[in-house]
Amino acid sequence: MAATGIPALDTALVWGGAIAVLSTVGTLAWRAVRGSVRLARRVDDFMDDWTGEEARPGVPARPGVMPRIAAIEMRLEYVEHELNPNGGDSLRDAVNLANTRLARLCPDPDECGPPELPDLPASPTEP
Repeated sequence: MAATGIPALDTALVWGGAIAVLSTVGTLAWRAVRGSVRLARRVDDFMDDWTGEEARPGVPARPGVMPRIAAIEMRLEYVEHELNPNGGDSLRDAVNLANTRLARLCPDPDECGPPELPDLPASPTEP
């Protein structure tokens, strides 16, 4: 680099360049640290959600992901139990029994047809 010939100006330019470089490095370091802290907080929040949290004063306990999945699986087993025939204890068995009884009452669906519905008023205020 060529000197300007003015010692005070050369010194000011060197110090200005040094300050610019140091402030750039400091800003980049600060942004990296800030990003790392944010990432660490998010990882901490994720881990709290995954493992759950114990109850503390004023805040109820929250179960983690695995207990929640276990509860969902238990509910799903109950629903599957109701949707499959199993000897009389399920909703599917009740529907099959109702269909069997209906078939005995009306063996040919074309003969019975849909039930006649009474004429309903167009609005609730009409008599």
